[in-house]
Amino acid sequence: MQNQENLQLGLFLTAPYECSYLPNKTARSQVIVQAEWVNTSVYGALIEQGFRRSGISTYRPRCDQCQACVSVRLCVDDFQPSKTQKRMFKKHAQELDIAIIEQPIFEAEHYALYERYQQLRHAEKAPETTPESYADFLIHSYVDTQFLCFRDKQGILRMVSVFDRVHNGLSAVYTFYDPEYKGSLGTFAVMCLADLCVQWELPYLYLGYWVKDSEKMHYKTHYQPLEFYAKDQWSRQVLNF
Repeated sequence: MQNQENLQLGLFLTAPYECSYLPNKTARSQVIVQAEWVNTSVYGALIEQGFRRSGISTYRPRCDQCQACVSVRLCVDDFQPSKTQKRMFKKHAQELDIAIIEQPIFEAEHYALYERYQQLRHAEKAPETTPESYADFLIHSYVDTQFLCFRDKQGILRMVSVFDRVHNGLSAVYTFYDPEYKGSLGTFAVMCLADLCVQWELPYLYLGYWVKDSEKMHYKTHYQPLEFYAKDQWSRQVLNF
């Protein structure tokens, strides 16, 4: 495939693997061969075509008999938080201080929180966590990756939200937080990223893939209006396949 920088990017199709979203399903992904070519500019074009990044790999779903995974993005200029979201945002904004790390490196404090999050929230499914796997997943990147760090008034790190910046928005990569901290930290992270988009005059917050029949993906519909990418176009309506 060719992009706006006229690079001829190669694609390969993975072998089937267990689907992360739907039970008793297998999945396949289309992956960019030249990972090192996917800089911020190239990734900005790819994300508009339904691609997503994990570490240095850029991919999109290409399952044999399923098209359930749909890229979604929040139109931040039209975002109207609910009353519950507004109350939650005000509460956490008073409790937590926020800082941006523009060029993240491995920090033991971040990794300790990530490891704890994995152990308490995903212990039954998460593979063994190591500093190397953490760095490969969230730090190693050829694009503009940044960390949004949240600390309480005692200076304790409570949450880290990893995001990429592209020409027309931010892409939420992954968020990990203290599972014992009271409140809706995940929701707060999304709203902070949306607010950051407004501050930086970026129209979209990319939220990854949405799967209609996946309960764990339902939370993404709490942020409106959403645009869905299907049949090579973005639309505010969910298209039927």
